[in-house]
Amino acid sequence: MRILLLNIYKVCYGIVLSTLLLTSCVTEDYTDNSKRGNFETFWNLIDQHYCFFDYKAQQYGLDWDKVYSQYSPAIKESMSQTELFEILAKMSYELRDGHVNLRASHDVARYGAWFDDYPMNYSDSLERKLLGRTTEHRQTCNISYKVLEDNIGYVRIPTFETEAGNGNLEQIMEYLMQCNGLIVDVRNNGGGMLSAAEKMASLFVNEPTTVAYIQHKRGTGHNDFSNPEPIVLEPFEGLRWQKKVCVLTNRRTYSAANSFVMYMRYLPQVTIVGDVTGGGAGLPFTSELPNGWGVRFSACPMYDAKMQSTEMGIAPDKKVDISQADYARSVDTILETARDILKAEN
Repeated sequence: MRILLLNIYKVCYGIVLSTLLLTSCVTEDYTDNSKRGNFETFWNLIDQHYCFFDYKAQQYGLDWDKVYSQYSPAIKESMSQTELFEILAKMSYELRDGHVNLRASHDVARYGAWFDDYPMNYSDSLERKLLGRTTEHRQTCNISYKVLEDNIGYVRIPTFETEAGNGNLEQIMEYLMQCNGLIVDVRNNGGGMLSAAEKMASLFVNEPTTVAYIQHKRGTGHNDFSNPEPIVLEPFEGLRWQKKVCVLTNRRTYSAANSFVMYMRYLPQVTIVGDVTGGGAGLPFTSELPNGWGVRFSACPMYDAKMQSTEMGIAPDKKVDISQADYARSVDTILETARDILKAEN
């Protein structure tokens, strides 16, 4: 089972799952390329393989059968492909899931209210001010890092689409080990590979630690899942961080980045600072409609170390927003709050 988990972790969390996983999950073949056939295929694929029906019924009353009844009458064979796409897209938004996409040649349907309805709480201009010129900070594998003037280490991880090597992480730890505390900034990190998030989190544990759980779909019923299987974080084989840590988050901290925060949230030396994360706690897979449109949605749910779902986001330990006045003064309130927390610990 551990081998299966490791294989899954290597998959890009937030993009396409492998053909092997797809064929193990999707077992029914749909071939009717009519407007009705594509509608039925879309609804049935989600009905049989989506993983958050019960959770979202509790959260906001999702009823997938009612969604069918609402949208089905609008399907006409005389409608255009664009009109069909718009109906399927609106139907997918009922799931309120950023991992749910419908891809056609003319557009990609994507649910964005999970971050559009929230403050940004991040500015690339403020980030550039903090990091300074290219000669004033280090960068490796998309990770930027430096020692701030108050001897606080700062690590910026904008994506988990690439996985840092052991040597890269060793160098980062060696360079920052002099610091009194560490800030890990994953704001606006939309995800990538779970293995990259797991390796980064391994820098902060000294023994095998259960940090999450995962279930796999075993049938077509809404509740046909395997028993929860633990995700055990193994310590990094090299220098590891032993002091206090603040992790910075906002609503665009999503998917594998949300998982990173999930791994870190219960470690005793860690404080989460900023806004609620964007969530995205289901491993997605892809399929295809008879007309060739691509479909992606969450199929395997993940839970934190206390078996709580983080699909709708993770609340920070210290809730902070960047006000318009702070933006105008070029002050990153979230970052400054983390610095104050770490300095108070020393």
